Amino acid sequence: MGAATEIANLLYRYAELMDAGRLEEVSRMFDGARVTLGGGRVVEGGAAMLEQWRAFVRIHPCGTPRTRHVVTNPIIEIDEAANAASCRSVYTVFQQTPDLPLQAIASGRYHDTFVREGGAWRFATRDYSMLDYIGDLSQHLLLPVG
Repeated sequence: MGAATEIANLLYRYAELMDAGRLEEVSRMFDGARVTLGGGRVVEGGAAMLEQWRAFVRIHPCGTPRTRHVVTNPIIEIDEAANAASCRSVYTVFQQTPDLPLQAIASGRYHDTFVREGGAWRFATRDYSMLDYIGDLSQHLLLPVG
């Protein structure tokens, strides 16, 4: 498997774990990473991200946020010699709950960087601050954004 596919799979694995409500697992993907949140606030590491998600993401009785994160248009640039890569992508979050018909609730952009350590790629940075479109987040988030 090539580096671009491995990096794209990290994006997709992130979405899969978030939609499954497996916050502890997805937080481990950010161990050693620096994440920029809204308002320019920066947190470091998986434990800090887990704290953020537990404070913000509503987990429904089924154990999931009842979302579908769709990550598209990944533009991946790889520097093999430096064991580094970057990716710009677009995400759209869909949600359906007993109180909310299926709809897009948010869309924005991820700007990520990656490093390869021990032959495996991992997140180095993620910029979460580019939330471009906000729909009805009342069933998804516990705190207001935007």
